[in-house]
Amino acid sequence: MSSYFDAFRIDHILGFFRIWSIPMHAIEGIMGYFVPAIPVSIVEFGEKGIWFDYYRYCKPFITDEIINQVFGIHAQRVRNEFVVPNEFGRYELEMGTATQRQVQDYFASLDDTGENRAIKQGLFDLISNVILFEEENSEGEKFHFRFGMESTISFGLLDWNTQQKLKDLYVDYFFRRQDDFWKKEAMHKLPYLKRSTNMLICGEDLGMVPRCVPDVMKQLGILSLEIQRMPKETTKEFFHPNDAPYLSVATPSTHDMSTIRGWWEEDRARTQRFYNNILGQHGGAPYFCEAWINRAVVLQHLYCPAMWSIFQLQDILGMNEKIRRENPNEERINIPAVPNHYWRYRIHLTLEDLLKQKEFNEELRGYVVHSGR
Repeated sequence: MSSYFDAFRIDHILGFFRIWSIPMHAIEGIMGYFVPAIPVSIVEFGEKGIWFDYYRYCKPFITDEIINQVFGIHAQRVRNEFVVPNEFGRYELEMGTATQRQVQDYFASLDDTGENRAIKQGLFDLISNVILFEEENSEGEKFHFRFGMESTISFGLLDWNTQQKLKDLYVDYFFRRQDDFWKKEAMHKLPYLKRSTNMLICGEDLGMVPRCVPDVMKQLGILSLEIQRMPKETTKEFFHPNDAPYLSVATPSTHDMSTIRGWWEEDRARTQRFYNNILGQHGGAPYFCEAWINRAVVLQHLYCPAMWSIFQLQDILGMNEKIRRENPNEERINIPAVPNHYWRYRIHLTLEDLLKQKEFNEELRGYVVHSGR
């Protein structure tokens, strides 16, 4: 590859630190946990003053009130067909619909009605209404927290003291105990890529980024990805290109996101804050992303300290109202959450037509030259 390219991008570089593993019996990603990861041992719950109740924490917590809340008018059908009373005065799922995959298979043979869809999703929600997942083959000794534990009905019905103690363990599990472990995982793998080529390496370090990731990338000279709408600091709503480190790639959007123009129309309140706080403009933000706004964002990135500024072609063309597409929603390449919306974007101009745009091309060339790019 190095015979043809000077750089390459590692997609989802966090996968070299850990991956998100979803068991085969699950359908939804929320049923997974990071692998590898240091689990919470059963002893730790006692050390934190938490009475460990396996069925309360590791099995779906189902009561009459929860069935009514989740299923509404379909609650009685659920009681009749999908749950059975257990010894704890609650319910558990019938054997044939105890996992999400079993639920999906069951409903695949039924008519696709609104009621069946609602019950299927409700059963998915019941199955994920847990605090912990037991590690396979640990014989009840090791556990992983369900991501988003605090949002579950099960957690909300625990007493306040237990909630706080579980929160402490949860925060430690996700944000402290794994750091050195995941760092060793990455440092065992990534140096092989570095040693195998002289190409410059860029890493897509987006998502739930462990604290060890920036240090590893800096040690190995791997460029980070800095996106204005996805700041790595949780206290900030937007990332300002002026704050980009030198060893980074700065971009206003990627193929998995809407373009500058498309994003501008998605959330009016957020656009207004961006207009005032990042672009430094006063008053109300224009409803549509006018060419000068698009240009201002591009220039922020061209003049930033990052080694590279990279743009989708749509964001470059967005600086000119005469040559850009009329509808910004037609500019998006990929929507990851929608399986049938992928990589169908095609530029609306031929290269020959684009070469004829002398005024625009000279304008763009001037921006690139004067920014030192």
